Amino acid sequence: MKKLKEYEINIAKLSNKTHQYEFDMDDSFFDLFSGEIIHGGKLHADVELEKTETLLTLHFDIKGTVRLTCDRSLEEFDQPVDVQETFRMKFGPEDKELDEDLWQIASDTQQINVAQHLYDYIGLSLPMKKLHPRFLAEMDEDSDEDILIYSSKNTGDTDSGSDDDDDDDIDPRWDALKNLN
Repeated sequence: MKKLKEYEINIAKLSNKTHQYEFDMDDSFFDLFSGEIIHGGKLHADVELEKTETLLTLHFDIKGTVRLTCDRSLEEFDQPVDVQETFRMKFGPEDKELDEDLWQIASDTQQINVAQHLYDYIGLSLPMKKLHPRFLAEMDEDSDEDILIYSSKNTGDTDSGSDDDDDDDIDPRWDALKNLN
């Protein structure tokens, strides 16, 4: 995939210091991934890569908007995104995940691709319930009116241990069943 090449960083030729990279993501970036949550967007990522003899530390700063579908109205809307994340890669004998924010990569690795990391960080920053901003504004306006409070009649504060109060609330049609015993 030619488009994924844009997100590759050649680490073999880098000196041991801090390096800066910039990536712009648009609808074509999201087309590279099979997820159906994000339909497109326009974002900019600043990636700072600190290289040492044994470790790569990547600092991601991603800002922009993504296009989502509202869970309530199925309308598309733009959701702002502002992400700051750090990811580490240490050199070792083989490629494997050590932790969610730490990978081990082979010592002879020539380049890394940050496209999947960018996509994952954007996806993780999104709210679980995707609501159009119009609904969020309505919820703020009506917040006092929409609150439901459930409570039981008998809170236990005045419990005398008798069930006489419960008998007053029973439908009289059920009284006939008590006489069956």
